[in-house]
This record gives sequence, structure tokens and C-alpha cells, in this order.
Amino acid sequence: MAQDFTHAPVLLDEVVALLAEVPAGVIVDATLGGAGHASRLLAERPDLGLVGFDRDEVARSAAMKVLAPFGDRAVIVPRRFSEIGEVVEAGSSGLGPWPQSGGAPMAGEVVGILADLGVSSPQLDEGERGFSFSQDGPLDMRMDATTGVTATALLDGMDERSLVTLLRENGEDRHARRIARAILAARPITTTAQLVDVVDRAVPRSDRRRGHVASRVFQGLRIAVNDELGELDLLLDAALDVLAPGGRLVVIAYHSGEDARVKHTMRRWAEGDCSCPHGMPCVCGSVTSGSLVGRRAVTASESEIARNPRSRSARLRAFEVDR
Repeated sequence: MAQDFTHAPVLLDEVVALLAEVPAGVIVDATLGGAGHASRLLAERPDLGLVGFDRDEVARSAAMKVLAPFGDRAVIVPRRFSEIGEVVEAGSSGLGPWPQSGGAPMAGEVVGILADLGVSSPQLDEGERGFSFSQDGPLDMRMDATTGVTATALLDGMDERSLVTLLRENGEDRHARRIARAILAARPITTTAQLVDVVDRAVPRSDRRRGHVASRVFQGLRIAVNDELGELDLLLDAALDVLAPGGRLVVIAYHSGEDARVKHTMRRWAEGDCSCPHGMPCVCGSVTSGSLVGRRAVTASESEIARNPRSRSARLRAFEVDR
């Protein structure tokens, strides 16, 4: 299946430009996927090594082929990106996988972290993974199919209140309760087509927005099955400890909840948890950790959206640790 894992990296030029300015060292690609970002970074920066994280076995297999020309400069670990601190500590001390140059571990600290959140095109396009509302298959949605609970099992254990909350957190405000009740009444829901049908029947045609009626339901379930918001929080918590001075964290988010977490965290780092009134000089003694790279999120150009419609919702934010 690895040869079928073809994914167009979103905001590729923008990511490369942001990480082109970091010192020599090691980049952590927290969401390796098909290694589109990683391979371009390694090609343009011979002084960089790379540690790539991915829970998806198919993605890791594909990435190995893409990164093969770079030899030992790139290593891939089958870990959650929330474990970044543990992996970096072990690797940099010689107790775990780490990029090499000339047969020896690469010198230098972690100078960049890239996290391209969400789900990749191949995962969406393969019905058997259960991510897609347009492809029938088992209602699974696990990034790592060897562990955790499926979306079917998750729904079986949810009550109405928790399911309504999940739907509302993903923008399905008006019909959240109606959809939740329809889903709970139809359990067990074991296929994606079954879930699409249930949601389709629950929402009046006159009230449907642009896009598929089930898109927010599928997104919310996927995020919950893989604890994506919890994973992101842990990655953000660890990032400042992992990054060397002058290093940069670059995050691409596709979900408003993820982007809000990234935006507020980076602003807090830049402001140093200052408690002084807005617009007044700081006298509370707060210390900043670095600076935002750009005040606004970077979005895809119209030409990129035309080539890759899935880039439409992408929001890129970056932070640089104080030198």
C-alpha cells in the first residue's frame, strides 16, 4: 500500500521559507506523512538532520522510500508526537534513534518542529480506514490501527450530552442535538456509509450549508478517536523545552479548535504571561520565550487551493525561541 500514499504537502514553500532561517541542527517533523515537507527541507539544507514521527504504518513505509536518498540524515519513529520530549532526550543522548552524518550522530540541537495537523489525503481516500464520508468502509478512524478504540466503539460508549458537545465543538451548532439523537438511536453504527445515511436523514435539506452534511461529524469523531487536541496540547507543552535558541515551531491547523490552541499558546509565549493592562509598559516581571513569526496566520494562495482544495482550511502559525 505504501506506493499509493501520495500526498500533496500543504503550504510547502511557506514551511521551507520559515525553516530555512534556523541554525544547523535537527528538525522534528511531528506529522511525517508522505515526507513531502521533510524531503524538501533536507534537500535544501544539507546541514539539517530529521526525526520524523508518524503513527500510521503505511505512511512510515512510504516516507522511508521518499527519504532513502538522504540516508542516515533522516530517522523515522513510530510514536505519538506528544512523546517528542522523550524521543529527543533519548536520541540526543545516544540512547535512541537519531540522525547521523558520516556514521556518527549529528551534532546540534533541535532547531525546528513542524506539525501539519489533521489527516492526509491517502487516509481520506482509502475507504477501509474509515476517515472518509465519501468512501464506504468500516467506521474505524484510528491513525494507528493496532491500538485504541474505533469510532464505532467510541459512539457505543457515548451519551447524548457528550455527543452533542463533540458536534458543537466542530461547528455543528444548530442541529447538534438532532444529529446526536439520530446517531444514538441507530447504534451500533459500523460503517461510514451507515453514519452518512443517519446524519443525512437527521438534517433537513433546507438547512444544509456548503459542503457535505456529515463532514463536521466525521471530523469531530476522528479528532476524538485519536485524541488529537490532547496530543496537540502535549506537543505545545514540550516544544519550548525541546527547541534550541533560534529554533522555530511551525504548525499547520485545519480545525478552528486546533488553530485557537496554537494561536493563544504562541501569543502567551510571546507576551510572557504579562498581567499588565493592555497598551501599558510591563511592570509585572513577565519574561517572554520568543516572538511570533508574523502576526497573522498564513493561508494557502488561490493557485494552491485550485491545485489542492484541501488546503483551503489550512492556517499556518510560527514561533521563534529567543536566541
